[in-house]
Amino acid sequence: MKLGLINSAWAQAGRETAWGIAQTRNIGFDCIDIFADPLDISIQERRLIALECQKQGLPIVSICCVATGLIDLNPSVQQFHVDRCEAYLDLCYEYQADNLLLVLGEYIWNREVIPPDEQWKWAVDNCRVLGAYAEQLGVKIALELEPFPLSLLNNVENMVRFLNDVDHPAVNANIDISHLQLADVAPKELQRLKGRAIHVHISDCDGNVHGDLPPGRGVVNFLPYLEEIATMDIEGAISLELEYSPEPDKIVEWVTEAYQETDRLLQQVGLRD
Repeated sequence: MKLGLINSAWAQAGRETAWGIAQTRNIGFDCIDIFADPLDISIQERRLIALECQKQGLPIVSICCVATGLIDLNPSVQQFHVDRCEAYLDLCYEYQADNLLLVLGEYIWNREVIPPDEQWKWAVDNCRVLGAYAEQLGVKIALELEPFPLSLLNNVENMVRFLNDVDHPAVNANIDISHLQLADVAPKELQRLKGRAIHVHISDCDGNVHGDLPPGRGVVNFLPYLEEIATMDIEGAISLELEYSPEPDKIVEWVTEAYQETDRLLQQVGLRD
C-alpha cells in the first residue's frame, strides 16, 4: 500500500498549502489526502492544490469531509449537506482522488429527543443518494468509524450494519487504527470489513482521548491491526492523520518522526509498496 499524509497536519501548524505539499514529498510520502472544503476555498487555492500536488508528484487519494448536517433534524439542513457533499465529490473527480472520506457525526440530545432510528435512517437515505452520485463520477465514499459514545458509526458492528442498510457499492468503510483502539475494537474484528474497507488512517493516542499522535508516542499496539489489514487486500492508501502538534514551529520534525515510524511498521508487516 502507498503511505500518505492528510495535509491538515501542516494547516494546523499555520503553514501555507504549497509549502506543506512540498514538505510532504521531501519527507518521502507516496501520496496525499486533502482537507479542504470546496465551499470555503478560493478558486486560486483550489487550483493551487492541484498544481502543487502535480508538481511534487503526489497523487491525491482522498478528500476529507465532515458533514454532521446529513443527520440534522431539519430537512433543509440535510439537503444543504447533500449538496455540499456532492460538491466534495465533484472536487474528488476534479483532483482524480479515489475517495471522499466522510464523517457522519453523532446522535444529538443524548439520543433522547429524536428516536435514534430516525437519525440512522436519515444517514442511510442521504448516503444512498451520495453513493449514486459518486458512482456516476467513478468515485467512492469511505465512511469513518468515530470512537465517541454517541457516534453513529462507533464500532465495526454498526459500520457493517450501516453499509448493509445503505447497500450501495460506492459506499464503503475507512479504517482508523487509533479510533479502533479508543473504541476497544479487537484487531480480528476488521475481517468483517474485508472487501468493504477502501482506505486506512493511522495515528497514535493515549488510550483515553482522541489524539492523532505520531505512532510510538501513545499506547496503540499497531502490529496486530496492521497484520489484519495486510490480509484484507485493500487497494487504497494508508494515510497518517496528525493534528495539533504541541510545537508548531517543529512541525517538520513531528511529521518526519511519524513518517519514519509508520514506514518501519508497514515494512515490518509487508504493507509498504
